[in-house]
Amino acid sequence: MSRLTTAEKILKAAHRLFDREGADAVTMRRVAEAVGITPMAIYRHFPTRDALLKQLSDDSFKAVAHEWEAHRGKSRDVMKRLMALAGPYLDYALAHPHLFDHAFSVRRDDARRYPEDFRAGLSPTFNVVVDTVAEGMAKGVLKQDDPHDVAMALWAQQHGLVALYRAGRFSFDEAAFRAFYLQSMERLIHGIKA
Repeated sequence: MSRLTTAEKILKAAHRLFDREGADAVTMRRVAEAVGITPMAIYRHFPTRDALLKQLSDDSFKAVAHEWEAHRGKSRDVMKRLMALAGPYLDYALAHPHLFDHAFSVRRDDARRYPEDFRAGLSPTFNVVVDTVAEGMAKGVLKQDDPHDVAMALWAQQHGLVALYRAGRFSFDEAAFRAFYLQSMERLIHGIKA
């Protein structure tokens, strides 16, 4: 097993802080302390705190996209593959609320914008959904429409339900909310069926 580079150690420590306590916890001093280096040493690898946070964000998007790709599976049934993407989004939101919020809910200057960035394929997570939707339309399984707009509608539904649940707007426990969430996504997905 290879040893981690200093940059990898910095990212790992920053990720742990971020995941546990949120973006405000990721200070150069706290990260340096966790790694066992001086705060100034971090700047050799990341020129600013914002650069470190952006790298964390980019890495999170890639990891989530990879996980979604794995969950999407190899099924030939597009409807099942779309439903298979709904669970991991909820799992990520509930298991990593700080990372989830930073990635999907907080206004950031470097955040991707719809439609231009998404249509240009710059969102690794969105690409997984839009590719599945486009395939479903090409196969005649889903109604013909703009695949990007349909993928955004699916994402908005998921995100809205998660935001409402986390804001305490459901009286469900987590298991009941998961069932409601999946049922709601199934309704929406069947509504776009050809």
